[in-house]
Amino acid sequence: MWIALGSLAAWLWLLLCQGFFWRTDVRLPAGREPRTWPHVCVVVPARDEAAVLSDSLPSLLAQDYPGRAEVFLVDDGSTDGTGELARALAERRGGLPLTVDSPGEPPAGWTGKLWAVRHGIARARARGPEYLLLTDADIAHAPDSLRRLVAAADAVGFDAVSQMARLRVESVWERLVVPAFVYFFAQLYPFRRINRKGTRTAAAAGGCVLLRAEAAERARIPEAIRHAVIDDVALARAVKGGGGHIWLGLADRVDSVRPYPRLHDLWRMVSRSAYAQLRHNPLLLIGTVAGLVLVYLVPPVALVAGAAAGQWAAAVAGGVAWLVMAGTYVPMLRYYRQPLWQAPLLPFTAFLYLLMTVDSAVQHYRGRGAAWKGRTYARPGAVPDEG
Repeated sequence: MWIALGSLAAWLWLLLCQGFFWRTDVRLPAGREPRTWPHVCVVVPARDEAAVLSDSLPSLLAQDYPGRAEVFLVDDGSTDGTGELARALAERRGGLPLTVDSPGEPPAGWTGKLWAVRHGIARARARGPEYLLLTDADIAHAPDSLRRLVAAADAVGFDAVSQMARLRVESVWERLVVPAFVYFFAQLYPFRRINRKGTRTAAAAGGCVLLRAEAAERARIPEAIRHAVIDDVALARAVKGGGGHIWLGLADRVDSVRPYPRLHDLWRMVSRSAYAQLRHNPLLLIGTVAGLVLVYLVPPVALVAGAAAGQWAAAVAGGVAWLVMAGTYVPMLRYYRQPLWQAPLLPFTAFLYLLMTVDSAVQHYRGRGAAWKGRTYARPGAVPDEG
């Protein structure tokens, strides 16, 4: 009974005191269009992205942006013809100018993506842009995406504006796991706290980050975060830590085109960085597992077991906690246009995430942690610091 009451208390606290994380109305603010549109350089790191590039890159090249804009695609050692495909798409589709380049293999202490971003930013800075748009190779943008991002940043004075792209939800596993992924992210990093000046909470969505060039230089992006596996959160912390004003919200017109048709694909996406999120700390892992059990697994177990044993106080506490949990999940399901009957299934999805997190730790201690596209990254302390 006491465990069930503890779970209910946790859910009441999450409902009212965790920045209203469950609401999905944090969207890109409308900004007044500037009289003179600033120069923007778009940097796209890409490694073996030929399968999705045809669905994403043309949307960048076709941006309806009134000012000067150009795209730099950095081919990070691809073996599937990513660079050649990018050039062919630019020749066929036209649009914004495209430069395709490759920086070679990353040195020790750099993740491949951030080494590619460093190369792209260096090429872009030679053109003197006022803004940098960092976007992934699997992200498709509506024609007015860049225009709306710049208008919002320029009107409010944001140093970084990030939108969490709407992920694909077509397969059975995508529908079950993806909305929960964004829900859990918002629970860890409530958007309203991130967007408020003076708070320590900082995060971004790496698929779409508009960054003021001056703020990037002040925060030493990407050098200051060169070893970060979760680079978007590290970037936001660096910008906000340097006094910058950041904004993060859900996207309406920015979509990921990357498919995750099998559970295995989604498992790899989560487990490759879950233990890094816990700073490779066994105590944090134990605390996270205990927290997931208390918050997500106890309510349905307390309801069923309490009712079966005639312990009605435990059953009622578990049932109310489960109801609050499902209710906070409904807005995210609506955002992803999924049926609301999936809301009570959140404990099962949370259990999958618990297993993914434990697997991430196991792979780390086996020397296979933070592995992605043929590279495995050590924890930051395992590599020498260039400074």
